[in-house]
Amino acid sequence: MKTGKLYICGTPIGNLEDVSIRLLKTLRKVDLIACEDTRMTIKLLNRYKIKTRMISYHEHSKREKEDYLIDQLLQGQNIALVSDAGMPTISDPGRELIKRSWSAGIELEVIPGPSALTAALALSGMDTSAFLFLGFLSPRRSRRREELGQLQSEKKTIILYEAPHRLRESLADIAEIMGNERKLAIARELTKKHEEIRRGTAGELLEHFSSSPPRGEICLLIAPAKEKPAEKDWDLIIAQTEALISLGMDKKEAFKMKANEYGIKKNELYKIFVGKKQ
Repeated sequence: MKTGKLYICGTPIGNLEDVSIRLLKTLRKVDLIACEDTRMTIKLLNRYKIKTRMISYHEHSKREKEDYLIDQLLQGQNIALVSDAGMPTISDPGRELIKRSWSAGIELEVIPGPSALTAALALSGMDTSAFLFLGFLSPRRSRRREELGQLQSEKKTIILYEAPHRLRESLADIAEIMGNERKLAIARELTKKHEEIRRGTAGELLEHFSSSPPRGEICLLIAPAKEKPAEKDWDLIIAQTEALISLGMDKKEAFKMKANEYGIKKNELYKIFVGKKQ
């Protein structure tokens, strides 16, 4: 007997109009929809008059629920896997069901949909050529601070999810560990009526959200760490300058040439040159 197919479905992250025709067709034709929370998914189904049966499947579901879904797939039933918002498994449940489906030889198909992390990145104005998505930081302060310490010198844009009640604490840790001037962006309630994107330094955003606690889903973006200027080998620079002068080059021209070559001010080079001679 032919097995059913598991459809991994990306759903709207807020605005219910952000659906594809393919998603609606899939939700209508499957035999069962496995939902992170049926109370959330029913809003989408009602909006588009979809009557497909639902079953709850979330991170705290017992193994028996997963066994039931696998059994239904093996019996030829088609199932759509959805989370409350966005793509299943991306900081949402679904990985184990997908992993077991692969092992059981069940066919899988993905229905792409909206993504909070890419939407926030596009809005932020930060470097999009390379980024690091880490989901949620640890809710434990000591572990969270350790994670931020490891990210302090990261040269890619960092994208995080954060709960509203932990945002202030996370911003305080970022300001202390990465510096008050580290550039951040906070995207809140994306695609919804009260969508907000706020940019600024860690210190500025900490001050803002301390007096105005946020609500809703939050993406927190941290700009890449700035390159630290390399330490200059002044002994080498002075020696090279002296060599040019000894070959007959005018002192001013020698200082100008070496200052341009090393990206330093001519007056700074002259001051150090004189100091070495004293």
